[in-house]
Amino acid sequence: MRKLANQELDRLSVEEFKKAPKTPLIVVLDNVRSLNNVGSVFRTCDAFRVEKIYLCGITATPPHKDIHKTALGSTESVEWDYVEKTSDLAKQLKSSGIKLIGIEQTENAVPLQDFDPQKGVTYAIIFGHEVNGIDQDVIDICDQCIEIPQFGTKHSLNVAVSAGITIWDLYSKIAL
Repeated sequence: MRKLANQELDRLSVEEFKKAPKTPLIVVLDNVRSLNNVGSVFRTCDAFRVEKIYLCGITATPPHKDIHKTALGSTESVEWDYVEKTSDLAKQLKSSGIKLIGIEQTENAVPLQDFDPQKGVTYAIIFGHEVNGIDQDVIDICDQCIEIPQFGTKHSLNVAVSAGITIWDLYSKIAL
């Protein structure tokens, strides 16, 4: 077995990425405070050709050296926008027919492995603040919530880890 060199990985250029079909997923970061988490989510969104990222509230925006450190240039490939109030964005997305999914521990949350997305539907998946999660006013607008099952002593996962798990799972159910 031989490790592949980067040039053997057949990756898209930024221009090819922008023209390529996207996975019908929109990622919303609701008041995510860690710039490293923001950069990591950009990189994951690039890997799975997510349509767009919305950065809301206190979530920092590119360009910033701490975002760049983990994004590794994906802020140039993935479309993004900043919206001050997550609840305003949620209402706008919902009114345009996009299904809103909070990634949060709530009553009646669906375990991630049991969520069965419909083909042809665009989903906006919302990730919240590292300590406080998604604001309740945003949860109230969501169509449903998904929870990533956990079996250890901690109550939550890092937001970038949660995004990686969720985006991969939904990509594998929608795009493959």
